[in-house]
Amino acid sequence: MERVLADALLAQSRDPCALLGILCGGEASAERAETLRLVLQQLEERGAGAGALAEAAHEVAKGYLVPLLHASPGGGPAGPRVLRAASAALRSCARLAGPELAVALAEDALRELPAVPSVELLAAVAPCLRALDDAPLLRRLARASVELALAGDAPPAVGARLLPALAQSAEPALRAAWDTLGSLGLGAEGHTGPELLVLSALAEKLLSARARPADLDARLCGRFWRTVQAGLGRAQDALTRKRARYLLQRAVQVSAELAVDCTCGPQDTMGPSLFWWSEKKRDKLLKFWENYILIMEVLEGNQIHVIKPVLPKLNSLFEYAVSEENGCWLFHPSWHTCIYKRMFESENKILTKEGVIHFLELYEVKSLPYSPELSEFVTGPLMDVLSESCLYSRSPGQLLGSGSPLGLKLQKFLVTYVSLLPEETKSHFLLKFIQRMAGRHWCAVPVFFLSKALASMPRCKALGGEGLLALRDVLQCTMITHQVLLRGAAQCYLLQTAMRLVDVEKISLSDVAAFLMSLRQEESLARGTVLWTELCDWLRVNERYFRQSSISGSEGQETSLKAYVKNLVQEFVKSPGWERESDFMPDWLEARLTSLMVLLAVDVEGMKTQFSEKQRTQNVLRIFLDPLLDALGKLGTNAYMPLLKTDRCLQLLVRLLHSCVPRGSSDQDDEVSAVLQTSVMSAAESVSQFVLRRLTMNELQSVADLDRCQLYLKVLAELTSLQVKLGWKAGNPIRRVISPLKNACIHHLQDAEDGKEPTLGHQVQRVVSMATLAALCEAVDQHPVLQLESPDAEPVDRFLSTLPLRQMLQKPRSEEQNGCVHPLENGSVLEESPSSPGWGKTVAQYLHDQWVCLAFLLRRHRPLNPATESDVQECFLPAVEMPAQTLRSALDVLTVLPADRILPVFRCMEVLVPQLLTSEESLCIEAFDMAWKIISSLGNTQLTFWPNLKAFVHFVFGHEILAIAAKLKGQAYFRIKEIMCKIIEMSTIKTGVFNILIRHCCRSWLAAASGVSQGSFSSAKGYSELVLEACVFGTVFRRDQRLIQDVQTFIENLGQDCAANIIIENTKREDYYVRICAVKFLCLLDDSDISHKLFLEDLAIKLLDKDESASRSRTRYHENSLQHRVKNRVWQTLLVLFPRFDQNFLNGIIDKIFHAGFTNNQASIKYFIEWIIILILHKFPQFLPKFWDCFSYGEEKLKTSICTFLSVLSHLDIIVQNIPEKERGHAAAITKMRTLETVFPETFVSATELICMGGSCSPMARPVKGLSELVTAAPSVLHVHPKLVLKQALTTALQWCLSHNFSVRLYALVALKKAWHLCKALQFEECDAWTTVIECSLSQAENMHGAGNARKNWQRIQDHFFFSTFHPLKDYCLETIFYTLPRLSGITEEEWITLDKFTSFTDIPSSAGPQWYLSGSALGELSPGDWSQQDRGYTLGEADSQSEWADVQKKIIPWGHKALESDLELMLQDRAAKLGKSISRLIVVASLIDKPTNLGGLCRTCEVFGAAVLVVGSLQCVGDRQFQHLSVSAEQWLPLVEVRPAQLTDYLQQKKAEGYTVIGVEQTAQSSDLAQYRFPEKSLLLLGNEREGIPANLIQQLDVCVEIPQQGIIRSLNVHVSGALLIWEYTRQQLLRCAELAS
Repeated sequence: MERVLADALLAQSRDPCALLGILCGGEASAERAETLRLVLQQLEERGAGAGALAEAAHEVAKGYLVPLLHASPGGGPAGPRVLRAASAALRSCARLAGPELAVALAEDALRELPAVPSVELLAAVAPCLRALDDAPLLRRLARASVELALAGDAPPAVGARLLPALAQSAEPALRAAWDTLGSLGLGAEGHTGPELLVLSALAEKLLSARARPADLDARLCGRFWRTVQAGLGRAQDALTRKRARYLLQRAVQVSAELAVDCTCGPQDTMGPSLFWWSEKKRDKLLKFWENYILIMEVLEGNQIHVIKPVLPKLNSLFEYAVSEENGCWLFHPSWHTCIYKRMFESENKILTKEGVIHFLELYEVKSLPYSPELSEFVTGPLMDVLSESCLYSRSPGQLLGSGSPLGLKLQKFLVTYVSLLPEETKSHFLLKFIQRMAGRHWCAVPVFFLSKALASMPRCKALGGEGLLALRDVLQCTMITHQVLLRGAAQCYLLQTAMRLVDVEKISLSDVAAFLMSLRQEESLARGTVLWTELCDWLRVNERYFRQSSISGSEGQETSLKAYVKNLVQEFVKSPGWERESDFMPDWLEARLTSLMVLLAVDVEGMKTQFSEKQRTQNVLRIFLDPLLDALGKLGTNAYMPLLKTDRCLQLLVRLLHSCVPRGSSDQDDEVSAVLQTSVMSAAESVSQFVLRRLTMNELQSVADLDRCQLYLKVLAELTSLQVKLGWKAGNPIRRVISPLKNACIHHLQDAEDGKEPTLGHQVQRVVSMATLAALCEAVDQHPVLQLESPDAEPVDRFLSTLPLRQMLQKPRSEEQNGCVHPLENGSVLEESPSSPGWGKTVAQYLHDQWVCLAFLLRRHRPLNPATESDVQECFLPAVEMPAQTLRSALDVLTVLPADRILPVFRCMEVLVPQLLTSEESLCIEAFDMAWKIISSLGNTQLTFWPNLKAFVHFVFGHEILAIAAKLKGQAYFRIKEIMCKIIEMSTIKTGVFNILIRHCCRSWLAAASGVSQGSFSSAKGYSELVLEACVFGTVFRRDQRLIQDVQTFIENLGQDCAANIIIENTKREDYYVRICAVKFLCLLDDSDISHKLFLEDLAIKLLDKDESASRSRTRYHENSLQHRVKNRVWQTLLVLFPRFDQNFLNGIIDKIFHAGFTNNQASIKYFIEWIIILILHKFPQFLPKFWDCFSYGEEKLKTSICTFLSVLSHLDIIVQNIPEKERGHAAAITKMRTLETVFPETFVSATELICMGGSCSPMARPVKGLSELVTAAPSVLHVHPKLVLKQALTTALQWCLSHNFSVRLYALVALKKAWHLCKALQFEECDAWTTVIECSLSQAENMHGAGNARKNWQRIQDHFFFSTFHPLKDYCLETIFYTLPRLSGITEEEWITLDKFTSFTDIPSSAGPQWYLSGSALGELSPGDWSQQDRGYTLGEADSQSEWADVQKKIIPWGHKALESDLELMLQDRAAKLGKSISRLIVVASLIDKPTNLGGLCRTCEVFGAAVLVVGSLQCVGDRQFQHLSVSAEQWLPLVEVRPAQLTDYLQQKKAEGYTVIGVEQTAQSSDLAQYRFPEKSLLLLGNEREGIPANLIQQLDVCVEIPQQGIIRSLNVHVSGALLIWEYTRQQLLRCAELAS
């Protein structure tokens, strides 16, 4: 058409120049530009380019087209349409006017780059330039274009038109572009995208099927291939990756077309070339690259179900890549790593995890040759992706605590990979691996599993000093995490790594000691653990092979651990002459190191003898500790011993006493600790005298000396504890210094109040004295034996009671202000002012120690509590007898003390507030508020939060405070409850907070219950909400929290194999310990105590209200949601409480329990409700009439909730056990009723009929009129005989066998079968008349024809644990309630609480009640089944087997063998047929679809096009409003079948057996085009999930995959749209087929 228009214009105008002038003369527009292009192109084709026309073309280009390119007709930049038309017209002008015009235009445009018009102009005129004459211009143009493209912000036309035009123009331009690309760093980091853009634009020439010079063949350039690999593996955008795949594919195609061998020069001498081609191996090469490109294209889909089936092709790539002849690499392994890099970079973490696992499993099945690239890949991208914690989550179905699958595979991989490495590279690889671990901050989970993998390595001499240093750096990384157990476990494994991999000949014992100091002894390394023993054994075996240490002495001296430690202690104790005496105390690090090495050396020496000898241990310790004990023995007499030496000796003494006690065993059985303690006590006299002198003789004069004061007090505390342990005898050295120390401290503190202006030295001594008094008070609290021997307690108490609590420590004047200096022992002078750093800390310490003393005083005189302060005439102990004033002082000091110093203030308030709660309630509330404000502000302060929270709980929730507040019911009571709620709220964010509260309250209530008075427990009822919240407490963890919990459980399951389990105390802060504490507390209560009984009953009522409110808040809830868990915990607690309920209490709550059975609940909750109903009816048969009443509602109201009561009925054998046979009473009742029947024949039904109905209005019974008192009284008489109960059970079961609902019929049949077997066992002859009906019904159910799902479900429900194995009485125990039943009912593992967790929680003692016994049946050995109770709708396969069960239903009518009216259960197909609707043979399976909108739309589509059935995952979706909005009642005219996703495999196999073709709507490598596919008549269409598509396991079940042809860029359609397209195509083909048959 365009050529016709151009010819017409040229035909009308005989002068082309005039025509061009006319076209250029009008108003500029896109249409005019396109017309001009058509005319110029036609003139160019005619070859008219000389003379006037050439000049006219020149004028058109210069005068019209070039300006038009730079500005659109509207005045702005030219639009795309104008640019395209003007560029094409310029190309024609250049060819008409000659090359001079092209050169001129190119020169002008080159100066204006990077403007878009200039790029378009250059792209237009470049083909017109001459290869020889214009070669310099072409080179300049090519260089500028490449530089512009590599800049990253070039116009799109550079890559789309300019570069391809230059490549096509002439070889000089191509060569210039290629050289420029190489000179600017082809393959450089960060320029992959722009480089691939240039390469793609030049690909037709650089990768040409025609022969080219070697320097212009990109296949032979290594930098080209590195760029392509970077694009394949690391590029973030899809377009860059697509360009890389295009270049690779083109290179392979060109190589195949050229059919010439070629090789890209190798990058190193170790491996193959990056790319090579050989005609001899053409087929193998084509197959390799075909699979490779296919994998890379599939990875773009980012969907695991699409990618997983392609992963076996990745295995084949490795098979192609390794030579079978010599085992060497044929293909460069970097190609394989590109695939893994692409998977690692995926946004889909499931795909990332799959890629990591695939690589780790690679070496389990293949023996790949060594490659430096693979080693770099392991220490590079693989370790980068291993740092993501989410990859270590458990697999679905894996048990809690069984370990991360990826972590275990990582361990196997590392062992296998390192074992295959050449010996010369093994050390380098491991060093780089560990350095890479140390080079970044890792989360707790990855660093744990990496450390564990390293520790599993076989022993080898791979690491030297540099490797040990790298391991130290890794240890520093582990300290960052807050998860203490994970941190400790990682340290344990890193120590094992060092022992396995370090070459001892390359390191010294000093290096080992420095490495051990990087470990936290309180988390990973302690005596008595398996790890400690392993370390000692390692030192024993290798001690003579270590490189000599500098501390070992002169060169050539024998190196041994014994000699090293001996010299280490000597050097540590000895005060170096060159070291200047310092005011500051030495660091504790050296003391820790020395004490650790001493204990290790002693234990190593103990291993050298077969039998332990106490004398040998004593001798070895003497060898090591003689310098220390000698120095300690001289402390009391040598006043001139250097201060540095005394400090070091005392530090070492403290560390030795602290570290010598083995963990996990009694120190009485340990010879080392016993000998050490005895040796230390030999120097106790000297040490205690030294401490007495230093603390009392004004020798501590500076702020720095306060650290020494703390050291001396630690020594005194250790010696005191040791003396008490060995026996507190008269005249012991510690006892002799306590009284002088106490008196001297009081004297110093009293002298400080003389009114003189204090100096720094005096104030420091004052602080020291107060700290000493505080330490003595704590010692008396810890060792009561000290208090019994204190004759001077009264003066001390009087002094402590008069302490000025509101007076701050006065700032002293410095020595310079006093005109003098303070000489020190070494001759230096003190130049320290109170403004120096540390004075604020000193003041805080002084206040803290004051309140420590006061807390001791208040606890000691707790009974002396007068009612009011006005009653005190003479203040003997003011602080004790004036509690209000003391409490106000406490509130004042809380405002100034730092968080780590407030503990003693809380302890004082704990004593003071109970005395004032009645008289000074507002002051007590102020104390509550201030204390809570402090606690709530400590949320992120780990080291101070937990001790302060514990003290706060003891203060606010002390038993006395709770009792008084509950009695008064004032503002304090409600404030306590408000704080309680805030603590529970805080615990949802900070795990473990609620644990401390409930633990303290339960223990205090139990102590009160077993203590003084019977009524002391009564106050607990006022706080039953606390126990209620504890019983249902537990949050839904985030994914990262769940991962941490899983790994911690895994570590705990390792037991003693991981030393961290022994060393780190289990704080039991997990949420389930809150419930354990509450349950154990409830089990210990005695229902014979009226206060306990009232508390339990009140709690039970609150639990039922909690369940009811949870049900009202949300009628529908997901499995394992918080609502589901709360309701589950409510019924677990009610089951625990059940034995405490009597009949009177149950009379009040039985209706609520039965009502709960009618509520929509998850299966686990239903089991608990059914269980408790069974137990109630077993224990109290009087409630049977109410139970029968539960069957009296209409079927529409009951729906499938009646299954709950039918399940109860199936345990009739348990229910009737406690019903005695009262023949006489029963006969009298019948006689009385028959008499009334004769008197009032029109009013009553027959007595026999009433008995059969059990006094209830069942669905088949007539209403009873009149004499209601007899009807209500009848059940108490009628239901005391087992036979009558059995008759009622059979009647009820038979009635519900008529239900229209499939699930109800199944449960009714189970109940009928159980009741009938019981009848036969009891030889119940009165029901012989029903034998034919019941036996026929049960026989039909057992022997139904066919192999449909109905028969399978009948077998499944009979095999279900609740009906086959569960015994309500034998299985009544905590194990079944909290572990077995939740496990079998499918609730999340977070809700499983094993019995050992109850027994390990020792804060609350265990009850001896029946709840603590193990299950008496085999229930715990069962595995979860696939049957679960349904709330509404059909179960699996109901629609498939309607005809079978319709026949059965007609045969189980209890009143005869006649068939029901067919209209009572008219099938959907019959209803549709009556309306003339046509039904096809198409089944649409939508079980994988989640969204109700998609399901509703599919339902409507299926009904419109006459599908046979729509299969959904849950029929509950039909009630969803969004579903109904989209379906517009289609569900009423379309058969819907429920098939859960887990059951799809069986369903598809069944349909295949019936002749159906299973068709999947999915894009796979073997998909068929929808336009070409022909649907069979019996087709089953399987639709995938909205996000994940069809899972890989179901793809294997498909007969064919059909994909919809797409023309756009977006890769997927909405699942409803996709399904609708295939449904219509099936319908269209069937209609055409029918038309063909008809014709």
